[in-house]
Amino acid sequence: MASNPYSDLPAEQFWRKAVANVAPFAVDPRPHGAFTIARTDRVATAGSCFAQRVAQALRSAGFNFHVTEAAPGGLSPAEAEARQFGTYTARYGNLYLTRQFTQLFDRAFGRFEPELTVWERPDGRYVDPFRPTIEPGGFDSPAAVSASREAHLAEVRRMFETLDVFVVTLGLTEGFRYRADGAALPLAPGVAGGSFDPDLYEFVNVGAAEVTADLRGLLDRLWSVNPAARVILTVSPVPLIATYLPQHVMISNTYSKAVLRAAAGEVCAAGDPRLVYFPSFDLITSNVNAGRYYAEDQRSVTDAGVRHVMRCFLATFAPDSARPALASPAGASAAEFEGTAGVICDEEQIERSVA
Repeated sequence: MASNPYSDLPAEQFWRKAVANVAPFAVDPRPHGAFTIARTDRVATAGSCFAQRVAQALRSAGFNFHVTEAAPGGLSPAEAEARQFGTYTARYGNLYLTRQFTQLFDRAFGRFEPELTVWERPDGRYVDPFRPTIEPGGFDSPAAVSASREAHLAEVRRMFETLDVFVVTLGLTEGFRYRADGAALPLAPGVAGGSFDPDLYEFVNVGAAEVTADLRGLLDRLWSVNPAARVILTVSPVPLIATYLPQHVMISNTYSKAVLRAAAGEVCAAGDPRLVYFPSFDLITSNVNAGRYYAEDQRSVTDAGVRHVMRCFLATFAPDSARPALASPAGASAAEFEGTAGVICDEEQIERSVA
């Protein structure tokens, strides 16, 4: 029989062999030739709320989850969690737009100082517009917001300079920016502070070219201060909670995830050995799973889904490691744990603000 370009390809490159004849829980589209993560490597995380599930799993698997902005002494574990100490490596909260990543770096290294400095809440308290939910009780003055931000950005700078592995989870293409200087915001003004003024703020829904440029900009910035840093790009499988566009949220979600996935693939296709795409999104959203990795709200990723992702993650980056033990918290029902228990999702403030 005459050969063709597909004749000698491995089984994983054929749907029938790698997917159709494999149990859903055993499908393993891990990347090949990726770098490995040692137990001593400082692993930092940032991104959308799904990144928190990744961070929890990394801790459970025994990785060295890198925290530069630790809780001050005297805080109870519950208070530290509520104030987002240890949620991510530093207390930057959820980073949804790729522009937030590059601007966070530039703010930390003194390259960008946004004109917008503070939002006032209806109760008279103040919040940082770039991380409006990190202090549930707010701040008592703009000066307190500024002091907290200055200390925070110092820890962000230390994070970029000292991390060994950076796990970046991309979440959204929709968001709001401050018109005067393009400062990207995690939430629309008025949701968790401030008020919406269309003369001051603009809605954006970025395309693949801008996301790709932002990702390349982030990598260039990171490697300029930490050349040995390794980066794992993922896309969040958690759908949008709401869309600002006048169309069905499902349409907006498909666009958003397609743009992020395409941009991540394009950036990683350059072949830099310090960079790899990991298929969290692909695993969770695949039709192979028949929706079993989503809870009843069709948005929250179940523990079973996280387990599958982390099995593949460990097989890729720590092949000699044991599987993570992701036991549910004592007393919690399966439904509670499979939802968003312990995960802080700024985007959910949108629903609360219009309820």
